Amino acid sequence: MRLRPGLRVLRRGPAEVQIGADPRWAVRLVDLPASEVDLLLTLDHGGDLHALVGSAGRHGVSSARADRLTDALRSARLTSDGARRSGPPLRPGAAAEVEAWTLLREDGDGAAQVRARAARSVGVVGLGRVGLGAALTLATAGVGVILLDDDSWVTSLDVGPSGYRVSDVGGPRLVAAARAIRDISPETRLALPPGRAPDVILHVEHGAADPATAVALIASGVTHLSVVLREADACVGPFVVPGQGPCLRCLDLHRADADPAWPTVAAQLVMAPPRGMPTAGEPGVLAGVCAALAAAEVLAHLDGRTPRTCGSTIEVAMPDVLPRLREWEAHPQCGCASLPPASPPAPAVTPPDGA
Repeated sequence: MRLRPGLRVLRRGPAEVQIGADPRWAVRLVDLPASEVDLLLTLDHGGDLHALVGSAGRHGVSSARADRLTDALRSARLTSDGARRSGPPLRPGAAAEVEAWTLLREDGDGAAQVRARAARSVGVVGLGRVGLGAALTLATAGVGVILLDDDSWVTSLDVGPSGYRVSDVGGPRLVAAARAIRDISPETRLALPPGRAPDVILHVEHGAADPATAVALIASGVTHLSVVLREADACVGPFVVPGQGPCLRCLDLHRADADPAWPTVAAQLVMAPPRGMPTAGEPGVLAGVCAALAAAEVLAHLDGRTPRTCGSTIEVAMPDVLPRLREWEAHPQCGCASLPPASPPAPAVTPPDGA
């Protein structure tokens, strides 16, 4: 039995100790003799409770009192049994993820949370800064398969913390994105067996969500998350599980109710820019926030939780990039909620040569 990894034991005063900093689980132990304060401080960084009891005498604390202190820690759910369950080895970059989930899970088994993701797959369509940033986050979080789809080329607007380098400019996004994933997570696979579809598709678009794609995703039963970037703001969501609206078409119908010209405007927004016109950029701060939010929503679904954007969108606008939640209802004229779930087809996304 150990203190959960990541928890700090902090001295608050001569007779008081605080364990943890997150208000969701941090506790204070008060009115302690100095000897007990010193004893508890030996638990810092995941100390062994059995060792604490064994060393109690050296600190002038009786074994019975040490037992009561460890019982208090267990009652506060600050401990884990420390047992390591069998499973595939954890990825090198997953230690922080495991530590956080060790604190968040009731059973304290953060490693099980991360290992389970190795059997899951995500398709990422649109590999600008947001798409690639989300893909890299998902790979380091333990997702086993990342499928990539983008037929455009890397431009100078793509270079930045998302993973693209200056040397990538002029080459296919698909190849550069695959290289970026392999660099940080070589265990991540970039293909699925024939006939299998990803668990989720993350679709990043500019201007507006393509209505034809949205309808096709719903009709084929593919769970998906939309991210739409505009000039200086973005919309993350909704996360759509077919048959459990609202969907992207619902949002378009609501917008058309408020603005009859919306379908005309949206049709122009989804068109590719004319030849010779620059592609839309994704400002770094905005892209970073949206990539993290999108990855978090996808992981929530893969982990068996309900993403916050089921039935809502998160709107992020520069310059403050403070996420704002907006709730949506299924539109009565859409009918998406009445569609039976369909067997999803094989994904259209394919790995680059040599991936």
